[in-house]
Amino acid sequence: MKKLLLLTMLGLGGISVLAQTLAPVKNAPTDYVKIKNYGLLTLFEQDAEVSNLLKNDPELVQLTQKKLSALSTSLTDCKDAACLVTAVKLTDDDIKTVSNRLEVLYKTANALNRMVKSKLLPSGFYSLYKKLSPEQLLIKAWEQDAGSINYTIGVYAEGKKPNYPQIDSISYNIKSRAYFTLMYDASATLLGDIKGTKLFFEPAMQAALLYLQINERHDPANYEPMELNANKAAVTRVQTIKWADYPYSNILVPGAGPDNLTSPLSGEGMLRCRLAVQEYKAGKAPFIIVSGGNVHPYKTKYNEAGEMKVYLMKTLHIPENVIIIEPHARHTTTNMRNSARLIYKYGIPADKPGIVVTDKSQTDFIMNMDARCQKELNYVPYKLAKRNSETEVEYYPVEEAKQIDPDEPLDPR
Repeated sequence: MKKLLLLTMLGLGGISVLAQTLAPVKNAPTDYVKIKNYGLLTLFEQDAEVSNLLKNDPELVQLTQKKLSALSTSLTDCKDAACLVTAVKLTDDDIKTVSNRLEVLYKTANALNRMVKSKLLPSGFYSLYKKLSPEQLLIKAWEQDAGSINYTIGVYAEGKKPNYPQIDSISYNIKSRAYFTLMYDASATLLGDIKGTKLFFEPAMQAALLYLQINERHDPANYEPMELNANKAAVTRVQTIKWADYPYSNILVPGAGPDNLTSPLSGEGMLRCRLAVQEYKAGKAPFIIVSGGNVHPYKTKYNEAGEMKVYLMKTLHIPENVIIIEPHARHTTTNMRNSARLIYKYGIPADKPGIVVTDKSQTDFIMNMDARCQKELNYVPYKLAKRNSETEVEYYPVEEAKQIDPDEPLDPR
């Protein structure tokens, strides 16, 4: 049980050294939001040797002071919200300065080298760069995290268009006078929170996290730690399964949100669950994975995966230890990706196919979804196999699914 607790604090698929290093403090929602979005920067904070190396580098010290000074000055000089926000973002020169310093600081067998080889590479969080040298992977990971910070600030402070505008846009009218007041208060609060920091990325990263918070966007923390809560019964049962007894490892059900704020689950969601139960009762797989976040409509309080679990248990009488929830996906592409993540994380055989069970329209979409995955994720997080029927297709996970998504702050990992 102690091992399970260790691994589940972050969900690192059996990489205990990372679980020790990146475990959220007291399970605070902000910890999960930070860790899932900014894996490298969290390591920078929590690896004592690396942190000291960065805190004592003269050029990075200078950058830290520059960012703190810009934040402080903005409170007296800025007359609009855009000016306040600009003061906390990372500029291209800031990002390049850090990249250059990491290249200089990285030495064979020093703290950065050990961190990359023992923690960063095994995590798979930056798997798109796995063919690079360790030094170059470190730099790419930094540049990804920096870009992710700026993306989040762009959407949730500057009001830029997110990937899915109908469900993920900013909560405020950025042109109103009240918004300037809000942003001023946010900057003043931020300065108080981080005025003593010695880490160059803290002003920008903490700004991004604060903007998510005041937009009530804590989605990455929902249901966490899942292995000790919503998925505990199923995760415990994984170890008991005789996989040879089943043709498939799992039955994946993508969510379908209702078109109103009062219905917990749509009719389509109910029907997909019933199709999945037919396959489960036929002995196709030992687990049903239900996938979907707090998605439709905008700012809904209902979670698709959570409500499908309730329906499966209360209406269709499926035992809790059969059901795995994936409560973060915001699109069919990430239904597939996030299911793959849980397969690796929970020790479900990755070389055994699963089946996606849904309606015909979505099955047709999945059969032709590779191009959209390439466009939005830069890779395809699954391999499709045989289409068994109008409502069912076989799939396999791929390890690239572990990659942090830098432009999806509500479902990064």
